[in-house]
Amino acid sequence: MSDATLDAEDNKIIVLARSARARNGAAEGAAVRDETGRTYSATNVALPSLTLSALQVAVAMAVSSGAESLEAAALVTAAEGPAEADVLAVRDLGGGRLLVAGPDGTLRQS
Repeated sequence: MSDATLDAEDNKIIVLARSARARNGAAEGAAVRDETGRTYSATNVALPSLTLSALQVAVAMAVSSGAESLEAAALVTAAEGPAEADVLAVRDLGGGRLLVAGPDGTLRQS
């Protein structure tokens, strides 16, 4: 699936995830869209006392802002795909689409 076949809102969260990753020089970036259309973007957190994936941070941001469900989530990573914990975090809020793209924005899975 190419960017041309993605709807504009799904393409937007991939762009937001790529931008967050690039801005912070992080290993991965993520963005989620909640049931009202609000978006949240994040990067992974790697502190001595706290380690979270980018998707975990984005989901937590959505929940802490009052989101009750997710329409879609995007992960930009050089890894092959999302970790099981990432899939579960997205599923906890009702799933929605989970898009995985490489650092160049090429969609690998949807």
